[in-house]
Amino acid sequence: MKKSLLLIALLSASVAFAGPPAPKKEGIEGKDYKWNAQEGEKIEALKLKGDKKRGEEGYEICGACHLPSGAGRPDGTFPQLAGQHTTVLIKQMADIRGGLRDNPTMYPFAVTLTDSQELADVSAYIEGLCIPIEHGKYEGADAAIQITKGKDLYEKQCLECHGKNGEGDKAKFYPVIAGQHYKYLLRQMTEIRDGHRRNSNPDMVKIIKPYTADQLVAISAYQASLTMPGNMCKTKAGKKK
Repeated sequence: MKKSLLLIALLSASVAFAGPPAPKKEGIEGKDYKWNAQEGEKIEALKLKGDKKRGEEGYEICGACHLPSGAGRPDGTFPQLAGQHTTVLIKQMADIRGGLRDNPTMYPFAVTLTDSQELADVSAYIEGLCIPIEHGKYEGADAAIQITKGKDLYEKQCLECHGKNGEGDKAKFYPVIAGQHYKYLLRQMTEIRDGHRRNSNPDMVKIIKPYTADQLVAISAYQASLTMPGNMCKTKAGKKK
């Protein structure tokens, strides 16, 4: 993305967004909702081979919030993106652009991606970034207890989809959660449980719907402690070494 476009987008985020509002598409609350429906620009982008070099230029606009390294913010305002599966990135960005996922902060930025090819390019670049070792973790005095409780919950109900090391499943659109910030994980799972994440996987909703606030804290604490051997790095630039 050209630097002038980045400046425009940054100004748009600091004042009222002057363009049209995000569309609103019926999500999980609708009877015809299909979590992983492949349609429109989503299916087009998934078929395309992403170009990392072009994607690096396109990522400039994303780096303003998610940082050049893709590390996001430990306070949970912006997720860690580095190393995320292209399938997950394409789905989430397309859902935001198409009005299936509500994210008014990101929407003005997401719509600057010009077409399905740029969506594929940016996703390929992000997937190629190494996952920063330094990320937001649960820091309570009872951290060891919470992580132990969370591990038990995770291994019973999350491991099958998200994997032993939080590696997710690219083919099934299950996200990488290793290296993700504790506060972001807690916020997203709370929103999914409470019905506020309209593009949620219904199977996940069923699993965490009965979870108490304390259980969500514990499982988020454990998830934030996960690492993927060979994919984590200590880096300032955010690129694989």
